[in-house]
Amino acid sequence: MGVKIKIGAIRQNLIISISILFVLMIFSFYGLYSNHFHFNQLERFLFPIISVIHFIYLYILWFKVSENEYPDTIMRNIEYTMYGVVLFYIFKIIETALLLGTYTKFEGYIIPTTFLPLGIIKISLQILLPVCTIWSFSIRKKKVGNYNFDYLNEHSDH
Repeated sequence: MGVKIKIGAIRQNLIISISILFVLMIFSFYGLYSNHFHFNQLERFLFPIISVIHFIYLYILWFKVSENEYPDTIMRNIEYTMYGVVLFYIFKIIETALLLGTYTKFEGYIIPTTFLPLGIIKISLQILLPVCTIWSFSIRKKKVGNYNFDYLNEHSDH
C-alpha cells in the first residue's frame, strides 16, 4: 500500500472538509450586500450541487482507507473530476475577493454591518477548502496508493 498515515489525520481531514462544505453550502444562499438568504436564483444552487461530488470523493476515500483497498477506476474518475471542482473553488474565492473589494466603493451607502465579518469568514473557509481537498489527494496517494493503470485495466469490470 502506501506510507503510514495515522487514521486521526484522515478523520480530521474528513471532519474539517465536511464542516466547511456544509457552512459554505449555507453561505452560497446568503447575500452579503442584502443580509438575506436568496433561494430564487439558480446560480446559488451551483455550489451545493458541485459539493455533492466532493462528498462522494470523501466517502470513497474513507471507504478505501478503512477497508485497506487499492484505488479503482471509479475513485480515479471522481478524483479527476475533483480537479475541476478545485478550479471551481478557486473561482469562488476570486469572486468573493472581488465582492469584498467593493466595500470601499459603497461606503456612502447603507451596507449591513455583517458584510465584512461574514465576508472574511466566507473567504477564509473558501481558501481552506481547496487546501483540505489537496490534503485529501495526498492522503489518497500515501494511504490508498497510486493509480496503477495496468492493474486497473486488468481488474476492471467490463
